[in-house]
This record gives sequence, C-alpha cells and structure tokens, in this order.
Amino acid sequence: MDKVFIQGLKIQTTIGFYEWEKQIKQTLMIDLTMGWNTRLAAENDELDKTLDYAEISVALEQFANENPVDLLETLAERMANFLITEYQIPWLKLAIGKPGAVHNAQTVGIEIERGHLS
Repeated sequence: MDKVFIQGLKIQTTIGFYEWEKQIKQTLMIDLTMGWNTRLAAENDELDKTLDYAEISVALEQFANENPVDLLETLAERMANFLITEYQIPWLKLAIGKPGAVHNAQTVGIEIERGHLS
C-alpha cells in the first residue's frame, strides 16, 4: 500500500485537563501517515483520486477546535475516526505531540494506528 503523509503540522487548539488550559490555545504537533492507493491519481494526474493533504490539514485543525477534549488520547482517537470515516482511509498512523507540556522534554504525546494495511 502507498502512503500519503503530513509531518510537523502545527495547530492551535484548546486542550488540557487543568482549568487554566481550558482558557488558552496551545500548539499541537501532528504527524499523520495514511494508507492509500496513489496509482489511480498518478495515472491521469488527478487530485480528486488521492488524499488532498492541504484539505486534510485544514480539516484537522477545524476538527480539534470544534471538538475540545481534555486528553491527547481522546483527541487522537476521535481524529482517527473522523479521518477514516470522512476520507475512507483504510489505515492511518497518527501522532500528536504537545510541546512544552513537561519540563525538560521537547514534547510529549500519543501515537496510534487504526485500520488495516493492504
């Protein structure tokens, strides 16, 4: 299976367990790899037959801001379900990092895989 990816996507959203976190926007870093057959798009150079990473990048930030949660785990699970359903993605790997959340760590976060590679 081919893969389409987005690495280092920065989004601003409200996330966190603590009350002060619910009052501010924080930066999250997203890496997303999506299983996809790119051969159909490549045959005739057709964008509508592949995954539009620009559209998906915008959709991820919009989704995060319209569905605030406390935990990265919850956000990752819900984002994965959204992407699989909205774009009919058979497999994906999603990592979400929260830079600066832990003193002396560059970032902390979660990585999940959902679906099946063919």
